[in-house]
Amino acid sequence: MNTREEAIKFCCSLSETYEDMPFHDQNWTVIRHKANNKVFAWIFEREEYIWINVKCDLEWRDFWRNAYESVVPAFHLNKEHWNSIILDGTVPEKDIHRMIEESYDLTKPKLRRKKK
Repeated sequence: MNTREEAIKFCCSLSETYEDMPFHDQNWTVIRHKANNKVFAWIFEREEYIWINVKCDLEWRDFWRNAYESVVPAFHLNKEHWNSIILDGTVPEKDIHRMIEESYDLTKPKLRRKKK
């Protein structure tokens, strides 16, 4: 995965999601859950590469940052909970997919239990 189009296509292949451009800036695309409108992927170009900001479990945040130089504290978001993946060809696609899917899971609507 190296292009904005590939990133958007993968993110939108996840169930009940949609693409949005909330900033009226062609550089920023976000992918949201339909049910709660929460963003799980921020896609943008910076320093001649496509970047994807993804939410991460605190237990995995540092693992990903240490495993790949191209996974860094998130640009423009809370660095405690979000990482940026720089699509420069150094992070295997399976790991990019895994990080996006984790972000998707962390931001999806919570199942509510019915009151008895």
